[in-house]
Amino acid sequence: MGTAVGGGKTVPRYLQIAEDIVQQIRAGVLKPGDQVPSEAEMVERYGVSGGTIRKAMTEIRASGLVDTRHGKGSYVKARPPVRHRSSDRFRRSLRRGGKAAYLAESEQSGATARVSVIFIGPMEAPEEIAQRLDVEPGTQILARRRLYFRNGTPVETATSYLPWDVVKDIPELFAENPGGGGIYARLEDHGHVFAEFVETLQARPAAKAEASELALSPGAPVIHLLRNAVTETGRVVEVCDTLMAADQFVFEYRIPAAD
Repeated sequence: MGTAVGGGKTVPRYLQIAEDIVQQIRAGVLKPGDQVPSEAEMVERYGVSGGTIRKAMTEIRASGLVDTRHGKGSYVKARPPVRHRSSDRFRRSLRRGGKAAYLAESEQSGATARVSVIFIGPMEAPEEIAQRLDVEPGTQILARRRLYFRNGTPVETATSYLPWDVVKDIPELFAENPGGGGIYARLEDHGHVFAEFVETLQARPAAKAEASELALSPGAPVIHLLRNAVTETGRVVEVCDTLMAADQFVFEYRIPAAD
């Protein structure tokens, strides 16, 4: 049974239960690393059926505040999100200081970051990537695919696609570790000076394989980001296709109000 609220509407009981648990997490009653009460415990506590509790848990997981581990239950997440600052995360000064964007962001949030390289090598350009790089579909390009970890948990996958004529004379771009400042620093070292980075973001549910790779619950929200790295000559020398666990990232934009 639900509770009537303003306007005569009734809030379903499972939503009331979900809100109660979420508020406990936000208030620190349930602390980072604590296990969320089990279904049996909540059935007894709230006097409802298991089905109602399962609906409540769906809402709790959607809040992004808990991790669900198959066969072990749900636990309060122990880490705040990385904050992406679009106005400064690709600053040249960070690259000159030897910091790639993700590592710099993680450091600012007090997290321990790690990058695992999954694949580096030539491939044929898919149609959308080819269009962004202004090459013919099927043209040979370089792909660099990585999996990013934060405090030991996978939070992001990213694949960089680069034109072959740009990378063929930059051996560091074929190495797992391209050196301080990442691939953008190496590109600029070889004369490809950046003018801007253009990003497109879309929020959507994770596909099954994506959820597995990022250790998410099936259908958990993710952010799909495509970024063009544009040089001062107007050429796109990298397209980065990134998928992020939505609860682990906050985007902050500074938008000038000039005419």
